[in-house]
Amino acid sequence: MSPLEASDECVLTEECIDQYLWSVYERAPKVDTIKVEERIKVTVEKNGKSRTVTKTVTKFVNEDFTWKDPDAAEKAGMSVAQYVIGGMDPGFKVRLYRLFRALDDAGLAPGMTSGFRDDYRQSIASGNKALTGNSYHGGSRRGGYGHGLAADVVSVKGETRSERCSSSDRMWKWIDAHGEEFGIGRPYLDKDPPHIAPNDGKEYADKRGIDRKLAEKEAATGPRRESGQIASSRSSARSGT
Repeated sequence: MSPLEASDECVLTEECIDQYLWSVYERAPKVDTIKVEERIKVTVEKNGKSRTVTKTVTKFVNEDFTWKDPDAAEKAGMSVAQYVIGGMDPGFKVRLYRLFRALDDAGLAPGMTSGFRDDYRQSIASGNKALTGNSYHGGSRRGGYGHGLAADVVSVKGETRSERCSSSDRMWKWIDAHGEEFGIGRPYLDKDPPHIAPNDGKEYADKRGIDRKLAEKEAATGPRRESGQIASSRSSARSGT
């Protein structure tokens, strides 16, 4: 089933929602840019003498992680669809359905690169990530299978990766502006731009709740003498993420 074939009545049937979300997952390329450290030997000259030293160089390379979900699904004895889509919280899936439908209608062509992750799948994830069991994608300390409360989303609009990156930036800004209508937000903003979660969940509250409440208070009351306390609270909130 393609996204455009899914009707609004899908919110009444879990099977139809799952089919739609699977179609959104399938159309997203599973490619990311990761940091790779490489140790190289270079020759340096000091005081007229040459010597060889080892230097660490950081490179950004493309990684195809298409294999990771099938590998985790096979380990769990499931199809990829049962694993990735079935492992998410039912209420969150309804929110995702409504959000993705709206993004499709807005011409932003959403694609989901990651849904449910168990501890094994989290352990083979790359880049910035939660501890293996702590992932809100479905880690064992967050409820496990059937309780995944996070997804990673990008736009598949564009012929080249550069064009899709630009489209993704526009899509994430759209989610920031309209996500509250669907009960979804980006807990980490540009620290982890594709990551979305329920905006009334613990993850969002932990990462965004304190700053948001302080911003609303400042907007309502204006700067006051306790501004130093506010700055200190913000610093504490960041250090706790």
